[in-house]
Amino acid sequence: MKFLPASRLVRNAAENGYAVPSFCMWNAETVDTVLRVASDCRAPVLVMIGPDEFGLLAPAQMAAVARTVAAKYDVPAGLHLDHGDSLSLVEQCLEADYTSVMLDFSTRPYAENVAAVRRVVELARPKGASVEGEIGAIGEIDEVTGEGSSVFSLTDPDEAKAYVQETGVDMLAVAIGNAHGNYPTRPQLDFELLAKLQEAVDVPLVLHGGSGTPEEDLRKAISLGVAKVNVASELIRVVRETLLERWGAGELLWTPLALADATQAMAPVVEKWIRRTGAAGKA
Repeated sequence: MKFLPASRLVRNAAENGYAVPSFCMWNAETVDTVLRVASDCRAPVLVMIGPDEFGLLAPAQMAAVARTVAAKYDVPAGLHLDHGDSLSLVEQCLEADYTSVMLDFSTRPYAENVAAVRRVVELARPKGASVEGEIGAIGEIDEVTGEGSSVFSLTDPDEAKAYVQETGVDMLAVAIGNAHGNYPTRPQLDFELLAKLQEAVDVPLVLHGGSGTPEEDLRKAISLGVAKVNVASELIRVVRETLLERWGAGELLWTPLALADATQAMAPVVEKWIRRTGAAGKA
């Protein structure tokens, strides 16, 4: 199979009342796990890779690995740059044929965010790639203290409307009380704000920080316009816990075996989120 533009998958989800799960990946084995489970569940998915993951392989190398793995599957999927932190990185990913890119300038001044993302849209359109933007700052939970470790700022509906119109993005990440990381307590999502955002913009909405979101809250968010849900922390946690358990007990000290075990432990998490988002059977 060939990776598809994320907008095609996400708009279909928005029109049919489910969301496309977008999974953080970092090597061939994790990409294979996601696509294998998606194939078994007949579900559209996004494979997403961000700046931290490029510490292992550069964008072009990672894209080549992902395409090689994807060749043995037949399921609708996209290759997405998550939270790109520079125009240069976005350009590298577009050159490497990522089918979806995000430039996250959400903590910068509004005008700078708009100008940069509008440029990304101009670069992406000729390549048929989709663009995700973010307005409002989603922030991150510190896993040690359980407190916010970076800027949080809820998305303003009027600003979101102007942002979409001025940039031309295909989908919009919004801040409604969600956060990256592992929630220490149940997240307090502002559904009234989400409803206003759904009314204000004409593109699908994206929920970052999906990990740990209660199923009933997820369903409500999807009913209010969320059509892409990002999952990373739950995957990272299960890999970390599996490795610590195996190595702490003195088992599977041979690294390839331990990594294979940890990667396999991701599969139930991937399936859970495919089913929770309603994506199962939608391929």
